[in-house]
Amino acid sequence: MTLIVYLATAILCAGNQCYPVLVGRDTPIGRFAIHRRYVLADGYGGDVLQFLETRDEIYAIHRVWLKSPKQRRAERLAAGSAAERRLVTGGCINIAPEVYERIVTADTVEIRP
Repeated sequence: MTLIVYLATAILCAGNQCYPVLVGRDTPIGRFAIHRRYVLADGYGGDVLQFLETRDEIYAIHRVWLKSPKQRRAERLAAGSAAERRLVTGGCINIAPEVYERIVTADTVEIRP
């Protein structure tokens, strides 16, 4: 399954379903293979869908990270406005936990402006 993320509207589409996401200024554009990666760090739910690794960063799709309450990520994810969902993350794509469970078998993500 291929996922498509639209940065301008901060949505992720899988098949004929689209979901709100949180994205960041550094979310890369392009087509990437997805690799499920298990993580021990608190707040990620045990695994993430990594789509890019650089010398300095790892970019992934993961459950909304809630370890900094002042960022109001859960509230912003639920917001109707794409402007509230953009420029939130360090480059990863945050999604609702129930959506993560629906897309966990995806093998490719295409990130569009």
